[in-house]
Amino acid sequence: MEFKAVKLLFCVVCLVRSSPEESSTKTKNGKKESNSAAIEELKKQIDQILQDLNLLKEQQALQTVCLKGIKIPGKCFLADTMKKTFHSANDDCIAKGGTLSSPLSGDENDQLYGYVRQTIGPEGHVWLGLNDILKEGEWTDQTGSPTRFKNWESEITHQPDGGRSQNCAVLSSTANGKWFDEDCRGEKASICQFNIV
Repeated sequence: MEFKAVKLLFCVVCLVRSSPEESSTKTKNGKKESNSAAIEELKKQIDQILQDLNLLKEQQALQTVCLKGIKIPGKCFLADTMKKTFHSANDDCIAKGGTLSSPLSGDENDQLYGYVRQTIGPEGHVWLGLNDILKEGEWTDQTGSPTRFKNWESEITHQPDGGRSQNCAVLSSTANGKWFDEDCRGEKASICQFNIV
């Protein structure tokens, strides 16, 4: 990437050094088109360098976030112990570049549960990025996709059991990582998830 930047800088210097007289001479010889094509190519290269730079900044920020949390294959989790409503916790995760955690498998749920016990405590409850706000009983993730993996506590309290008054999901440490539906206005800790490649 540094070589591209040096190459680009050299090209820009060469273009700036060309005098107005040379430009008018080039027009007569039909080379103005090649000069403007070179400028367009330089603009494309500058745009590509800026995109690469922004991607590197995002990756660096994500690595910093992941160092504070825990990595699992394809994602990392970062705990926020401050208790907030579902919507506030969701907005905070989005502002950090992630989403509220949504386990996609039993293994992910187990790893999230272990991380919650470690960071929030053995009696912690955290918001999950799942809700049935739009249609009662149809639980979706933050993208609006139907929830594929489910880990509801179904043996004792028969979750989800809250009807229209409990539209957001929590993971419970006291119930060994099982899920419960809760009132979205309640205040819970949260875990943000960041997808990594």
